[in-house]
Amino acid sequence: MRRYEITDRQWELISPLLPGKSGDVGRTALDNRLFLNAVLWVARSGAPWRDLPGRFGPWNSVYVRFRRWAVKGVWQGVFDALQDPDLDWLMVDSTVVRAHQHAAGQKKATRRGSA
Repeated sequence: MRRYEITDRQWELISPLLPGKSGDVGRTALDNRLFLNAVLWVARSGAPWRDLPGRFGPWNSVYVRFRRWAVKGVWQGVFDALQDPDLDWLMVDSTVVRAHQHAAGQKKATRRGSA
């Protein structure tokens, strides 16, 4: 397994969520895992799409497919399904949150003649 590729365990969680499986309407994807690894390579390396290694296929084809999935909401569906824990109900105890001294607010102006 290479540096930026997903593990077998991660693939088991993600693969049912991706379009292009046999039985889905439309064209069956040749290799969703290779495509996902290409997207992760770009995301993790920070490199532009044009620098995508040749083992992933033509960079423009990968980019077009990435955009198509983004427009369809596939990525959002994957992120929603894999979200753990449910951060909508996260609570923070303020006794362990420290504020910077400058976060206390603006100093009050002194009254003239009362000093």
